[in-house]
Amino acid sequence: MLVEQLTAKLRESATVARKAELAAAEEARDGATPGEKREDARVALEQGSLARGQAARAAKAAGELSALEIFRPTPLPPRGPITLGAVVEVEDEAQGRTFFLAPVGAGIELVGPGGDGFLSVVTPHSPVGKAVLGRRVGDTVEVMVKGEPREWTITFVA
Repeated sequence: MLVEQLTAKLRESATVARKAELAAAEEARDGATPGEKREDARVALEQGSLARGQAARAAKAAGELSALEIFRPTPLPPRGPITLGAVVEVEDEAQGRTFFLAPVGAGIELVGPGGDGFLSVVTPHSPVGKAVLGRRVGDTVEVMVKGEPREWTITFVA
């Protein structure tokens, strides 16, 4: 269910990026008269740059979608190490957080099963993903969050 949700969010992101790319390219091409373009070439250059940026964003989303198509999370053995596809809950002295460890989609927020809470997507390349990958329930990990070290205890893995 989480992979399907993540796929839908990435598809939406790719669609928005493609539309923005087309709009920026059209504006760069047709948005000003030839005289206006001669007077202020910067505008056309900026629109062209914006179009290229949106194209890169769309390409990244397409690549992430391809990675998700082949991703098949497997159930974790009881008390087994954390692997891709795991839902991981961590706690510190102030609060708890829940993460979904996926190959792509870092930073995307998903809704838990039955609408139960929110999960942040982390990847094995992120600081949080690196810290929890291979660990087990009860382990403590240290992670830098917004430039500050945080110590979390892994309280649940599914």
